[in-house]
Amino acid sequence: MAIVIEDARPRARAARSKIYVGLALMIAAIVFVGFSRSFYGTLFADAAHPWIIHVHAAVYVGWLALLIAQTVLAARGDIATHRRVGKFGIAYGALVWVLGLIVSIAIPVFDVHSGQAERGEQFLAIPLGDMVLFGGFFGAAIAYRRKPEIHKRLIILAAVAVMFAAVGRALTNVSILIGDPEAPLGGVPARLLLWYSPVIVAMAHDLVTRRRIHPVYWIGVGAMAVAFLRVPYSRTDHWHEIARTILAPFI
Repeated sequence: MAIVIEDARPRARAARSKIYVGLALMIAAIVFVGFSRSFYGTLFADAAHPWIIHVHAAVYVGWLALLIAQTVLAARGDIATHRRVGKFGIAYGALVWVLGLIVSIAIPVFDVHSGQAERGEQFLAIPLGDMVLFGGFFGAAIAYRRKPEIHKRLIILAAVAVMFAAVGRALTNVSILIGDPEAPLGGVPARLLLWYSPVIVAMAHDLVTRRRIHPVYWIGVGAMAVAFLRVPYSRTDHWHEIARTILAPFI
């Protein structure tokens, strides 16, 4: 969801921006595969979700649609429309972040009330980490919206940050399709590779077209690596104590 890309040569920029359309579609495809069974499929089935989860999912679909639309506008060279939509995009991205924080608390609270406190406490680390990562990248993208080469890369990183939850589910769904539902395909290495895959493609594109990888991607890769550590950390007693403190006012 590139918000504002300013350039005196929009046609030249458009030729180089088509990769971002591909990246946006790639991110949306991974998310769809990830949530096709655990959420989107349940819209046509009998599974129940709290209303806040439905709101969160609908807003997230809107985020993906906006991401694709903005990259298409930039690729076509329609920078004026891209800028106008970008003003709305700032508010919409803030909504994604706020709802993400709400759901980060809501789901563990539901788990606690259903007698699965340990699972809820462990889960809390994942969406909270997503929101920290997304908030950092998206906030920086807003701050650098007048510098398109930095801005558009930060938007891709923000979009990748919030697809983390879909990655594990996507591998599980693929495992189910190939007949091995008990063993998610490839384990942790595959999960990391799939999560990083849009960034890897973007970095490869930089290397081919610019002969060097933009520093924003290196910063993003480092931040994502640190953020991934929340997965093993969420299983520790220390985290469970923190999680109980965070959740206590809501229980």
